[in-house]
Amino acid sequence: MGGALSLTLAALAYPSMLGLETTSTSGDRIIANTQWGPLTEADRSFVVAVRAAGLWEYPVGFIGLQKGQSPAVKTASEHLIDGHAALDTTCRKIAPMLNITIPNVASPQQVGFVSKLQAAQGQQFDIEFANILRQTHGSIFNTVAKIRSTTKNTLVRALADQANDTVLDHITVMEKTGMVDFDQTLFNQTTPPKLPQADLTPPVPAAGEQMIVLTPPPTATSTPVDIDAASVAGGVTPAPAPTAGGVVGQ
Repeated sequence: MGGALSLTLAALAYPSMLGLETTSTSGDRIIANTQWGPLTEADRSFVVAVRAAGLWEYPVGFIGLQKGQSPAVKTASEHLIDGHAALDTTCRKIAPMLNITIPNVASPQQVGFVSKLQAAQGQQFDIEFANILRQTHGSIFNTVAKIRSTTKNTLVRALADQANDTVLDHITVMEKTGMVDFDQTLFNQTTPPKLPQADLTPPVPAAGEQMIVLTPPPTATSTPVDIDAASVAGGVTPAPAPTAGGVVGQ
C-alpha cells in the first residue's frame, strides 16, 4: 500500500467479538489512518462480521434450495446466495486494502445454525429457516446502520451501504414466507443468549490458507461495491506518513 496504512502488529489483532453481538463501546478507537479515512475497531469488526455472515448464510441458501418445501423459502434461499456472494466479493476486495484479516470459517454459533437447519426436515425446516434467518438479520440490522452513520472510512461506508440493502432484502424475503413467529423472533433478537466469547468468534485462518470464495450464481442480480468509486467518494485525502511505533489514536 506504499504508506497508505499506519499499523502495528497489535492493531492487526483479530476482532474479539462477532456473531450477534453489537460493537463494543470502545469501537470508536482508531486503529489505523488510511488513504480512505481512519479505520476504527468497530469498522474492522464490521468487515469481519459481514464476511463471517456469508460463510454460513451462503451455504444455507443451497440447503434451502434443496430442502425447502415452499416456493417462498426457495426464493429466500436464492436471495441469500445472491446477496452474500456480492457482499463477499466486496469484503475480499477491501480487506487487504485495509489490512484486515478475514475468516475462512464462520463462528461456532453460526456453524450451529447450519447444523440445526441440516437436521430439520419437511415443514419444520421451512419454519426453522425463516425464523433463524429473520432473527440473525434483524440482529445485525442496527449494527449496519450504526456503522453507516458513524464510519469515516469510505470503503467501510460503501460496504455498509451494500450490507444495508442486502440485509433489508433478506429480512423482507424471510417475512414473506409467512412463517416468522414475530413474538419469539423479536424476543430472541433483543435478548440473545450470553454465549462464551469463543462461540461468537470465527477462527483465525492459518497462514497461507487458501481463501474461500463465495461464487455468484449465474443469475446474480446483486453487485459488489465499485471500489474505484468508493475510493474517491467524499474527497478523502491521503493518510499522513506513518509515525514511529504505536497505533494511531493511542
